[in-house]
Amino acid sequence: MLPESVADATMLHWHVKVGQPVRRDDNLVDIETEKVVLEVPAPRDGVITEILRTEGDTVLADDVIALFEEGPSDSAQTESPVPEETDSVPVEDSAPAKKVTPAADTSSPAATETTRAAAPAGPAVKNLAAIKSVDLSEVEGSGRGGRVLKSDVQAYADSSPVAATEEAQGIRREPMSRLRKTIAARLIEAQHNAAILTTFNEVDLYEVKSLRARYRDAFEKAHGVRLGFMSFFVKACVEALKRFPIINAAIDGSDIVYHDYCDVGIAVSSPRGLVVPVLRGAEHLGLADIESSIAAFGERAKSGTLSLEDLTGGTFTITNGGVFGSMLSTPILNPPQSAILGMHKIQDRPVAMDGNVVIRPMMYLALSYDHRIIDGSDAVSFLVAIKDALEDPARLLLEV
Repeated sequence: MLPESVADATMLHWHVKVGQPVRRDDNLVDIETEKVVLEVPAPRDGVITEILRTEGDTVLADDVIALFEEGPSDSAQTESPVPEETDSVPVEDSAPAKKVTPAADTSSPAATETTRAAAPAGPAVKNLAAIKSVDLSEVEGSGRGGRVLKSDVQAYADSSPVAATEEAQGIRREPMSRLRKTIAARLIEAQHNAAILTTFNEVDLYEVKSLRARYRDAFEKAHGVRLGFMSFFVKACVEALKRFPIINAAIDGSDIVYHDYCDVGIAVSSPRGLVVPVLRGAEHLGLADIESSIAAFGERAKSGTLSLEDLTGGTFTITNGGVFGSMLSTPILNPPQSAILGMHKIQDRPVAMDGNVVIRPMMYLALSYDHRIIDGSDAVSFLVAIKDALEDPARLLLEV
């Protein structure tokens, strides 16, 4: 079954073929949820005898996606007229599968006819057909029981005059991934359901840079992790959230829900899109703990191994467009959170200090917030508290 919070998933990539021997817990297929890619492991040693759900299909919890014959992996036969035991491979979460459900008898004409009538095309196929403007009634299915596959729709679309024209014009169509669709939906949701306002400030990072330069080698030697800027920003945000708890709150119907803890989401870029893993209990973490966690999040985002637990919850989010060179932006809320801090590129700029013009490493900060519950005075004061903490890092140690 899928994780409790996930209603459905998309078949992403089969790692095995029909007739290929596998060992217990080998990854059979990747399935994509709204947030993460999950692996479906082999329930036992054996061989896949039939694949029922193809890449791109949408599946629900307990849907049967393949038929599986148990047997020694080194002697599994690719052809067996009467399998002694055939199991169905259900959609599972990322934990190793420990049980299988009996397979339905698909050998009879009645069963085949039922499958054909009930599901000539899956949701993903219908979605592709809509994108390609293809009438499914005109497509001959090559799948089991006459089922229309995505490859059938693609082949039909490629043969159409419209496709030929677009190809000649250098136009290429590609369906959005499930994660990209989710990101798009949540961004629209945030803009429609919240009164988003953004306030700006700038911070002088001279003291933080000096502190890093002074203790960088000793810190890395002691903790085995690089001392970056993000840990300072997380600590500064945590102290500011303690002083202004409304920034850490959320709206639930007609109630304001306050959180007596700081679960800080860190926006991370991944090959599949933007993900926001959460630092749990950030108020209890030191700089080394924060840096280690963020480094691990980055590696797991690249490899696609972040779990649903990593991405669930969060009371406040930090996003750093500065790593890509952004000078200024207005970040969009991460629902149901009420505020998000945007970091930007550090740039040496001339500033006035004590009547003199000096060059300092400056960064623009942006705080987007839900004006329904957060007043401008709280938002501005919160941002000033972050600025003060970063310009005088001793405040982070003294919690003042």
